[in-house]
Amino acid sequence: MSNVFIAFQKNEESRAIVSAILADNPGAILNEQPAMVKIDVPGRMVIRKSTIEQEIGRDFDLQEMQIHLITMSGNVDETDDEFTLAWHQ
Repeated sequence: MSNVFIAFQKNEESRAIVSAILADNPGAILNEQPAMVKIDVPGRMVIRKSTIEQEIGRDFDLQEMQIHLITMSGNVDETDDEFTLAWHQ
């Protein structure tokens, strides 16, 4: 199974997003660099709006992630409540 990944700028706002991703994806592998943080997940990664809101302590629009996004790998499926990366077969 191939990994999907997402990478963010390393800043205060993305810290809550990263924490939420790690909470919702138990198989996630965190790779921190000086200016970015990358998260790899085997097969499928789900990013939930509700989990980010719990971490950040306010309402959150999933499109806000794009401000901090560097790159990602996988097919995207996005709703108002979830952002999913997966490899479709």
